[in-house]
Amino acid sequence: MARPAQKAEGGLRVSVRVTPKAGRDMVADASRDEAGQYRLMVKVAAPPADGAANAAVVAVVAKAFGVAKSYVRILRGDTAREKLLLIEGDAETLSARFAELERNSS
Repeated sequence: MARPAQKAEGGLRVSVRVTPKAGRDMVADASRDEAGQYRLMVKVAAPPADGAANAAVVAVVAKAFGVAKSYVRILRGDTAREKLLLIEGDAETLSARFAELERNSS
């Protein structure tokens, strides 16, 4: 995936890299990780156990995009730091919000 967000049927697919056990929950930035992959960096305070970090990722991404948690699904990477999410909703609106998040993280 060249960009961390791509329009998809029903919403926006977002590639993320998660840092569990961080100081606080936040969308940190959109940048290339150490492997050269461009991802949205998400930090969560929850540990990566019993689905706590995944639930925190869904909550922080939903809040950042202004959607209900039920509109955010993990498509790939349930047990990995790299995840592919689907944020359901209007792709144009979600893309605009993503661009705003990118600008604010720079």
